[in-house]
Amino acid sequence: MRIAIPTLDGKLCMHFGHCQQFTLIDVEDEEIKNVEAAIPPPHAPGVLPAWLHEQGANIIIASGMGMRAQNLFTQNDIEVVVGAPVLEPEELVKQYVSGTLEAGDNVCDH
Repeated sequence: MRIAIPTLDGKLCMHFGHCQQFTLIDVEDEEIKNVEAAIPPPHAPGVLPAWLHEQGANIIIASGMGMRAQNLFTQNDIEVVVGAPVLEPEELVKQYVSGTLEAGDNVCDH
């Protein structure tokens, strides 16, 4: 599995469309195998879901995301996890694969 996390200054960015980069983390047998950073294209409706699909992502962990964006990710075969806390990407992935990631409220208001 390949997990995408929008990041800003090394931690989860509260708004995925305004992140500096996406941290892409490959997981095999519940272990992190590879971590890489990717600079996203300019934010516009529908661009990031398609781009992340091209990058091989099949899960996105985000703090907040509007329903339209969630639907676009789903249409691109990317599972959406929202309400994640602002932590380092590797910690979020470890919590996700161990089933201990406690997602709170979706902080997006649109």
